[in-house]
Amino acid sequence: MSTPSSPEQFTGYAAFNKEEWNELKPWSRGAGGRVFTQALTQLPIAREMVRGRCRREGWCETQYPAIVGHEIVGIATRVGSNVTHIKVGDRVGFGAQAGSCRSCSQCDLGYEQYCSVQGMLGTYQGKWEDGSISQGGYANYFRGKAHFAIPIPEGMPSEVAAPLLCAGVTTYSPLKNENVGPNSTVGIVGIGGLGHLALQWSVALGADTYALSHSASKKADATKMGIPEENFLIVSNHEEAKEKYSCMFDTILCTSFQAELPVEFYLSLLRPRGKLVLVGLPEKPLSAFGADDLVYKGVSLGGSLIGSVKELREMFELAAAKGVKPWVEVRPMETVAQTVKDLDAGKARYRYVVTNEKA
Repeated sequence: MSTPSSPEQFTGYAAFNKEEWNELKPWSRGAGGRVFTQALTQLPIAREMVRGRCRREGWCETQYPAIVGHEIVGIATRVGSNVTHIKVGDRVGFGAQAGSCRSCSQCDLGYEQYCSVQGMLGTYQGKWEDGSISQGGYANYFRGKAHFAIPIPEGMPSEVAAPLLCAGVTTYSPLKNENVGPNSTVGIVGIGGLGHLALQWSVALGADTYALSHSASKKADATKMGIPEENFLIVSNHEEAKEKYSCMFDTILCTSFQAELPVEFYLSLLRPRGKLVLVGLPEKPLSAFGADDLVYKGVSLGGSLIGSVKELREMFELAAAKGVKPWVEVRPMETVAQTVKDLDAGKARYRYVVTNEKA
């Protein structure tokens, strides 16, 4: 099913080489090189959250030209006949994932982001079955597999919903999987694009929640996110912090991208059987730590990648019920090149969302 506003030619803002990764320029292309099939969904992009380290190849080898961007929200204008959970006219969103094999053991278990056949097919810089490269949300349209098109709750503004599609579920999923609740003591490392949502999820789940920061610069923000002033801990002096907070936390969720992340330090703050979970992806190796840092207290180190389709749906329900919202600044899509530069300069508090008023 389609409408007259479902073109085969898409236009977006692309990076054309590694040296000028933040010089985004208009680029028109076919619909990702993909023929529309009965399991796909197509939508004009109304809201798009600004992020994407592959622009500068911090996380992956970029295929140019590259339209990056994920956390896409729009109105479905074309829906395959095999799709039952959405219809033309519905407001839906895509997060960081736009496809998987849907048939491997991990997909069958509902862990599509850990697909063992093709991995997580990214909303941008993923490789479709026909060999074409997925292009992301800094554009006027997006096409992806309908299974990953998530209905947006009625009454939730699109600029609020967009960042939840990746940053939201990236921080919700590990807390949920660690059974965080009223009997949990949780530390959140890093108060930024991910961390400001992690704080809110932990509070919404009923945990005794602490912000772990290197300075007091974001203390006022943390209190507005539901953290008591006494739960804002400055841990820049590791030895002093160890004396004060050793064996304090059941779970520590680290959202930091800090180079040479001090893993041993954060492990020391865990209670026996506690867990340090990483969701940030530093571009350099973690700092060294010994097996004794894990064994002597029975603590563990783990990681978490975005979230499943099921978790996205659960997350939106919790956000609507508890009022979890990203802090966003909304800008026109036409300003995305400058917005990317401002993001890289650390100016965001805490997410930029660009809007396509022509959608």
